[in-house]
Amino acid sequence: MKTVILDAGTLGDDVDLSVFGKFGEVEIFERTDPADVARRLADADFAVLNKVKMNRETVGEAKNLKLICVAATGYDNIDLPFMRSRGIGVCNVAGYSTDSVAQLTAAMALSLVTNLPSFTSYVADGSYSRGASANCLTPVYHEIAGMTWGIVGYGNIGRRVGEIAGAMGCRVIVCKRTPVPDAECVTIDELCGRADIISVHTPLSDETRGLISRERIAKMKSGAVVINVARGAVCDEAALCEAVREGRLGGIGVDVYSSEPFREDSPYYKIRQMPNVCLTPHMAWGSHEARIRCVGEMALNVESFLNGGTRSRVDM
Repeated sequence: MKTVILDAGTLGDDVDLSVFGKFGEVEIFERTDPADVARRLADADFAVLNKVKMNRETVGEAKNLKLICVAATGYDNIDLPFMRSRGIGVCNVAGYSTDSVAQLTAAMALSLVTNLPSFTSYVADGSYSRGASANCLTPVYHEIAGMTWGIVGYGNIGRRVGEIAGAMGCRVIVCKRTPVPDAECVTIDELCGRADIISVHTPLSDETRGLISRERIAKMKSGAVVINVARGAVCDEAALCEAVREGRLGGIGVDVYSSEPFREDSPYYKIRQMPNVCLTPHMAWGSHEARIRCVGEMALNVESFLNGGTRSRVDM
């Protein structure tokens, strides 16, 4: 059996991938361009990948391919109907990054609400040392306790963020496709109109694409903070950037983009240095601990497959 890891560079160089060796030969590539996928998978039984697109064009014949293991919870880069037609199994990894993503979400919210970059810059550029005052209280910031935190998508990550928000004294409201009794569930439009902080944690699907639309952004409170750690295309990116640039939003925190990495023609590029904008390079999922869990879970998925199991299969 042969395992091919197509984009090991996205998993970091501090994570041990030798666990896949117990299944046979392992070939590791730091990154793989679309044009090279089919050739590299030509004699592979198992493909391990993170962001590589897998479809009819990229997979090619790959006659031995039996299982694709995605190092992520989302699998919108995989053409599931095509894989089903070829009898190729697909496994994702759920729950491994809950604490990692929730941590970044909370960090973004606290930084944006507190205007932390402005205060640290005031000290870093020497303004504090040159000044006569013992303190600086501008820009004005407000306590997060008492604010309403709206959570879009209430899976493992959304729930954990809700726990953190509640612990900080926020009122938590939730938009969930199927309402649950243990949360205050509202429509997406009501959430956008009521929340002081909005964090997005929903998977990308036909239903959620463009969910945070220009119209919904227009309904948000003046000064609201929006955080997207889900998928870039869940938001209207141009409208989101326009709203913060024009001062209609208090700030945005974004870790995911419709095109990654975003280029100089992206609306995010123009606002990347604003003090109330926190843009990170799709790293929310990737704490050291989360990546170790992810690799271990993928190995368990391969082992289950070899034993006739269906652990973490998303193609069935």
